[in-house]
Amino acid sequence: MEIVRLAWKSLLNRRGSAALTILSIAISVMLLLGVDQIRSQVRDSFTSTVSGTDLIVGARSGQTQLLLYSVFHIGNATNNVDWQSYREIAAHPQVDWTIPLSLGDSHRGFRVVGTSDAFFEHYRYGRGQRPGFRHGGAFAGLHDAVIGAEVAERLGYGLGQTMVIAHGLGSTSFANHDDQPFRVVGVLERTGTPLDRSVLVSLEAIEAIHAGWASGTRLPGRPAPAAEDLTPKQITAFLVGLKSKVATFRLQRAINDYRKEPLLAILPGVALAELWSLMSVAERALLLVSACVVFSGLAGMLTVLLAGLRERRREIAILRSVGARPWQLLSLLTSEAALLTLCGCLAGMALMYSGLWAARPLVEQWSGLRLELLAPNAHQWLLLALVQGAGILIGLVPGWRAYRYSLAEGMTIRL
Repeated sequence: MEIVRLAWKSLLNRRGSAALTILSIAISVMLLLGVDQIRSQVRDSFTSTVSGTDLIVGARSGQTQLLLYSVFHIGNATNNVDWQSYREIAAHPQVDWTIPLSLGDSHRGFRVVGTSDAFFEHYRYGRGQRPGFRHGGAFAGLHDAVIGAEVAERLGYGLGQTMVIAHGLGSTSFANHDDQPFRVVGVLERTGTPLDRSVLVSLEAIEAIHAGWASGTRLPGRPAPAAEDLTPKQITAFLVGLKSKVATFRLQRAINDYRKEPLLAILPGVALAELWSLMSVAERALLLVSACVVFSGLAGMLTVLLAGLRERRREIAILRSVGARPWQLLSLLTSEAALLTLCGCLAGMALMYSGLWAARPLVEQWSGLRLELLAPNAHQWLLLALVQGAGILIGLVPGWRAYRYSLAEGMTIRL
């Protein structure tokens, strides 16, 4: 303990170089922990987007693609699902509920999702949570719309706001359904999922606004359909909940072998696992870059300690003359390195949490990811332990040099 106290006083005596060393280690630790913290929160956010859904069904494509466009609203579907096929699968004895989804339109860059009342009854996220309403309620009329929390905040919308849906997914569109404006009747609570950036309308509304359109263009002279003609002809995908989990694989195989049209049924958990396997290369690359930055910070600490060791030859010789043993000098230099690394790790954690707190509004605005200030998990504590261990090992190098200094060598005046 006396060695540690002496090492601390020695660092205070050289506080300028010590502060710079701590800062370099802190920045590298902030980057390392920040990358891992964001990586784990992105995983949790993706995993919690859909809960309690047994199967996702869409046109035949890749299961990752189907997961991305149906749940995360990333990308586009290769084809649609015939309404009659959807009705036949929904009527299967093992199916408890279904949520139809119709995608392809937007409002000022936000996805418009056509669905049914079953969405508000059966859709779950996180740990089985049901989306709640901050204001208003579900759509009831043909031109009613329910908006997510981020849509309301970014666009400043509230109940009664009128809005025009655009054809396509661009933030700017010249093909607007301005002849049939919608009215906001509900604002959802924030969920931390793509639902926050969505506009929900009925399937009948999607059918109504596309009446008289072909290939993304309004055809002149086409009359609006009657209310009884608004039954959808196609949907993009649908979510399925089963009465028994035992029937999951049997129904999945039956849908994949459906003869009337090529369909694909996927298990959300399996598709997420495939998605993370594709992203694991990028994750490892980011962690590797962060580890290299940490290594450069520790290498800078080694450089500072070795450079300062030559100036401290007289100090080391005096310690030897008053009875300090070589192993005590080794302990002193190693303790200094350990203290510098420890202070750098603590400062790095403080910088990381400060950065996350400051970046939360921007990240949430740009990507929709809601960053939480969570305590370090087991993996992050392991990373900190590895950094601390590496700092101690690096401290052995100048410690060994000090260990080998002789008393006469330190007292010699070099010209």
